[in-house]
Amino acid sequence: MRTDAASPSDIFLEALAREYPNRDAVLARIALLRAVLTLPKAVVHIISDVHGEAEKLKHVVNNGSGGLRVLAEQLFGAQLQAVELIELLNFIYYPRESWAAHADQTVQPGARRALVDRLVRREVEVLRVLARRYDVAAIEHILPAAYAPLFKEWIFARELQRSDNFIASTLAEFTKRRGELELLRWLARSIRNLFVRELIIAGDLGDRGPRIDGVIDFVMHQPNVAITWGNHDASWMGACLGQPACIATVVRMSVRYGRIAQLEQGYGIPLAPLEELIDAEYADDPAHGFTCSGVSSRDEPVLRRMQKAIAVLQFKLEAETIRRNAQFQMHDRDLLSHVDIENGTVEIAGKSFPLNDRHFPTVDWITPSALSAAEERCMAQLTESFLHSPVLWEQFEYVVHRGSMWLRRDRALIFHGCVPVDAAGNFLPFEVLGKTAAGRGLFEAFDEVVRRAFREKDPRCLDLLWYLWAGPLSPLFGKDKIATFESYFIDDKHAGVETKNPYFHLINEREFCRRILREFGVDETGLIVNGHVPVKIDAGESPMKASGQAVTIDGAFSEVYGDHGYTLVLESERTILAQHHHFDSAAEAIANGTDIVPSVSVIQTFDPPRTLADTERGTEIEEEISALEALLGAFDDNRIEAGP
Repeated sequence: MRTDAASPSDIFLEALAREYPNRDAVLARIALLRAVLTLPKAVVHIISDVHGEAEKLKHVVNNGSGGLRVLAEQLFGAQLQAVELIELLNFIYYPRESWAAHADQTVQPGARRALVDRLVRREVEVLRVLARRYDVAAIEHILPAAYAPLFKEWIFARELQRSDNFIASTLAEFTKRRGELELLRWLARSIRNLFVRELIIAGDLGDRGPRIDGVIDFVMHQPNVAITWGNHDASWMGACLGQPACIATVVRMSVRYGRIAQLEQGYGIPLAPLEELIDAEYADDPAHGFTCSGVSSRDEPVLRRMQKAIAVLQFKLEAETIRRNAQFQMHDRDLLSHVDIENGTVEIAGKSFPLNDRHFPTVDWITPSALSAAEERCMAQLTESFLHSPVLWEQFEYVVHRGSMWLRRDRALIFHGCVPVDAAGNFLPFEVLGKTAAGRGLFEAFDEVVRRAFREKDPRCLDLLWYLWAGPLSPLFGKDKIATFESYFIDDKHAGVETKNPYFHLINEREFCRRILREFGVDETGLIVNGHVPVKIDAGESPMKASGQAVTIDGAFSEVYGDHGYTLVLESERTILAQHHHFDSAAEAIANGTDIVPSVSVIQTFDPPRTLADTERGTEIEEEISALEALLGAFDDNRIEAGP
């Protein structure tokens, strides 16, 4: 026992010694970690701009972005008929739904045993192949706790020369006690979780597609997820915390795209206050410029009026947000203040444009941003609902906890939008909470803003969440404006031109990309991965930039945008881009064997293949090894007494 004052390092080593109490334990752990570093790097799948397409996301994740089909064909293509391969894949993708679809085979015990026997043996073979990527401790961590001992026995049965009756006897217990479905569900989940070690959503979980709540709920049930926030995520964060302009924004988007169900059913946020507002102020307004898409329980004329009413509210609330924050330098976006209602025009960037709609029943043109009494009531009720939705709060606490402004995965730098720069590629400064930041520092400052907003609900941080949604120097946005007002009220398309930050052009230059990578501490020969700007696939645009070191993976995942989508797959031997297409439903997949079979292009190859030692996880393991080596030295010179 120590009697002298211990240094902090010795205290740390004494704590470490409680887990590794003697020289043998330390040596064994070091040896194992050295071996683990030689294993292939983990497979990472990166998907961006899901925009509320929960069913499509579920299928892309369940089929491993098309990779599980390829693996099954490699393992069983020579021995299985097409219908048998489809059956196997469907049970891996959708075990519960597939079990229900095979009702004729699950009633009689004999047919049920035969179905389960052939599925389990094939799925165990898939598990066995996937397990080669991992050390045993990692396998135990990934497998479900209740089934881990059984699944490990099956995985290693061949090496241990178990008899054929070994699996058969375990299956007999499940069929006898009607536990087959749960067994198949956990087998399928284990396969999917071993196939993809980490899922990264690179921003924009919702808006435009049907259900952001469905997207987040599905993501929350995945085992290893990271998120880089997008500007749409920022607007929902602000709405969750009661920022008025953000609330108006997400309500308007939900109405415009016929996604009211995500508010009313998903989050328990009724839109009755908005309907009361239109009854009071917009009852006879045709609102022709406010067409809606999607499916809704409301009639089209009602939806148009709802959209117009909340849009005007949004413009007013944005003006107030801008007025509170001079550092945003966005006074030119207070467009209601630039309206000449008598002449029916609005001035934008020094030019006058005619309005296509002069009916603004709630606007007092002396103080255009002031809310009418009816608007005040509407916003008060909406805010109350947003602040007290338990599902909304739970989901966005998760998004914040799992999220960040940027990530590094091996040689990939991942963030949603851009690094704000000038035309020469110099990092542009922006004031965040009284301090000026640029480049990586700007990302880190906004990262703290998000966390502080949820931790303290600082009003300044709430306004900055709105800026992340639409601010010109927001790393999540990267344009001079969102031309919402122009799209509604001005027919001249020149008024609504949105100018992108020079970043989006400069990433075609290799030296610029390398400067960005160095700024974020990533290997300068690595890859910048962005979403945010949809790749115009139908027009032949390539996601890979001319520099060869930047890729845009916003492939228009949402049906509203184009119904394609990308997954960037980081493997040990290569980096590939999987391009997806339309997906109908799980029911269609099970009934007819339809699948998303992506077209795949290889972006990078690695010879030799990348190992765990090459990644940030490898750096963590090296640090653990260094600590263990220090503990070993402490044992050897008797600074710490070894245990039994």
